Amino acid sequence: QVQLVESGGGLVQAGGSLRLSCTASGRLFRGTAMGWYRQAPGKQRELVASITSGGSTNYADSVKGRFTISRDSAKNTVNLQMNSLRPEDTAVYYCNFVGILASWGQGTQVTVSS
Repeated sequence: QVQLVESGGGLVQAGGSLRLSCTASGRLFRGTAMGWYRQAPGKQRELVASITSGGSTNYADSVKGRFTISRDSAKNTVNLQMNSLRPEDTAVYYCNFVGILASWGQGTQVTVSS
């Protein structure tokens, strides 16, 4: 069974930066596209960044140019560098596969104050 553990969230002022990390266990990780999702209060969960096993990346328009996703297949980790944070980035952030989802982890809270 795949387990996903996110970390690195916190409280930051607008314009600040945070780096999120996700550790995944399970055989699927190395050949599978991974993504970072977020869910703000009262909103649906959305995919904000994804990375294929070959390293190709894709971003939601709302975070393009500010967020960078990366992965280390040897360590089974996926990271999200978030710069120029805005109050509207406030959400719980989760990592998961893209396509066939595993069970969601606890997520990590990101709060951006204005």
